[in-house]
Amino acid sequence: MIRRVGRPGLLGTMARTAVITGTAGAVNRSMNRAAQGRAQTQADAEAYRQQQAAPAAPTEPGGDDVIAKLSQLGQLHASGVLTDDEFAAAKAKLLA
Repeated sequence: MIRRVGRPGLLGTMARTAVITGTAGAVNRSMNRAAQGRAQTQADAEAYRQQQAAPAAPTEPGGDDVIAKLSQLGQLHASGVLTDDEFAAAKAKLLA
């Protein structure tokens, strides 16, 4: 068999091109996955920092709602719609 010296033939060139293309694609996918992982880690860290910096919720459920209702009761009492006894009973019920 005669051995060829010099440039590779068409089949050798195609094989080399396929290997180079496959390797480049694999490296590209790996780098993209690593970048996405870093971005996700940074986003998680930022969300955690924001959660820690956020003011604590009222310990009493519906705390703002109770304040609004007390304010409304005070307005009704001041306008004369509620008597002193009715106002005291409604306030005690809200605060209980």
